[in-house]
Amino acid sequence: MSDRLTLETIASLVPQGARVLDLGCGDGALLAHLQATRGCSGYGIEIADDNVLACVQRGVNVIQLNLDEGLALFEDQSFDVVLQIDTLQHLRNAETVLRETARVGRMGIVAFPNFAHWPNRLSVLGGRMPVTRRLPYQWYDTPNIRVGTHADLEVLAQRNGLQILDSFGLHNGRLRRFMPNLLASTAVLKFSR
Repeated sequence: MSDRLTLETIASLVPQGARVLDLGCGDGALLAHLQATRGCSGYGIEIADDNVLACVQRGVNVIQLNLDEGLALFEDQSFDVVLQIDTLQHLRNAETVLRETARVGRMGIVAFPNFAHWPNRLSVLGGRMPVTRRLPYQWYDTPNIRVGTHADLEVLAQRNGLQILDSFGLHNGRLRRFMPNLLASTAVLKFSR
């Protein structure tokens, strides 16, 4: 997550002093921000060696783990908040990891690129896969295993018995509550079991 306003919006959803698990934490920027500005503690989970090193250099506790293997090393409700920011679209078993997020945390926050954003729809209508600031890769070299929409995320959460606490979109760091499936480049869902 590179946009500062988006980082701050996601961070504002995390309660002050929360114990946080950040799945697919990247270079640890969000967790470091939560530690510095909201007094949070916790761990990041990351698979890439260079990102693990970046986390350590930031002072972020990190565990190198492949999320597709699950979260069995964590007890039920062992974190106040479990974050999945720009992670779900990279997972082979996204539904299982979403359920594990709800099991391990009292609350989960998921954010990922919203494929239903209107510029993406126009691109597909024109016969091409979208390449945007939020989806910057060509179809043949994308690290994303899947694409999804804001509406898809809500349906998946409901199908898994999750209680949706908040649901909105983000575009250019700004909150989109009106028609987020159409007007937001990022889908955001806050939920609990």
